[in-house]
Amino acid sequence: MALKDSPTMLHYLDILLKHGNYTKAAKDLFISQPYLTQAIQKVEQELGAEIINRHTGHLQLTEAGKVYYQYLETLEIEASQLQKKLELYTDPDQTKIRVGILSSLGIFLLPLFLPEYLQNNPTVKLLLDEKLPKTNESKVLNGETDFYIGQNPETVSPNLKVYECSKENYYGVFPDSSRFYQPGIRLLDLKSIAIKDLLQEKFVLTSSGSAIRRQMDQLFQKYKIEPAISLESENIYTVVELAKNGLGLAIAPESVIYSLKSGNYNLFPVTELSLSYFIAHRMDKTLSKAEENFVTAFLKGVRQQDFSTLFHE
Repeated sequence: MALKDSPTMLHYLDILLKHGNYTKAAKDLFISQPYLTQAIQKVEQELGAEIINRHTGHLQLTEAGKVYYQYLETLEIEASQLQKKLELYTDPDQTKIRVGILSSLGIFLLPLFLPEYLQNNPTVKLLLDEKLPKTNESKVLNGETDFYIGQNPETVSPNLKVYECSKENYYGVFPDSSRFYQPGIRLLDLKSIAIKDLLQEKFVLTSSGSAIRRQMDQLFQKYKIEPAISLESENIYTVVELAKNGLGLAIAPESVIYSLKSGNYNLFPVTELSLSYFIAHRMDKTLSKAEENFVTAFLKGVRQQDFSTLFHE
């Protein structure tokens, strides 16, 4: 592989840009300063363009350097994706199970069943693909992943076989800046706020395409309200923390609310929404024994989780 295409050069550039000069970068890289300088110069000769702006006090990339840096990043991503694909074939005695799941959902669900499953199925190697729900659904339909774990299966493709379990309720998170806030109370009375009034407040929401966002959009449409959105995030845990700290209201399931630390905020039951978890695979897929065990472990582990009494202390 040519030096200009090497992952080593990406690392060299990262350290050089971090320190802004050759001497400190070389020391951090455990190479000599002349060697680092020559390596950069050799790349510039191969490319026919300068990649480092040497006319500033703190070394920076030139415009050509930025293009080259993006190229190296793309190579690194492609190499990582290739490695993941090859892992399916490197050990014929090891069963690979590829699972698509939203990252923030995996934080909660995977610990409920995965440790015990892998302990009982030691020959299985699990490969996680942490994408948004629509991408996860598309990948399992195309055979790129074996399973799709998600929330609220109502809109899932009919070409998927769905195993549903574990319903949760939703709660609103009201910071002390909200007009609904009541000091000294954790859980507000269900009858204290009309849902239409609640929906007219400023919100922090999950990004479009998430299961929770789809439900929220349907609720806004039902009451013919244009949502006032202060910020969106792909991570529901980020959403509730921002809401708790005054950026707006948030609506989240019990499992997420339970992870919140203490603070000046109220919780309000939103009874018009509920959530259920599911695992799905292609309808025409024949499951191996390890895959059957995976589905069973998911259903058992998630069903055992009960948040029904956590908010009535």
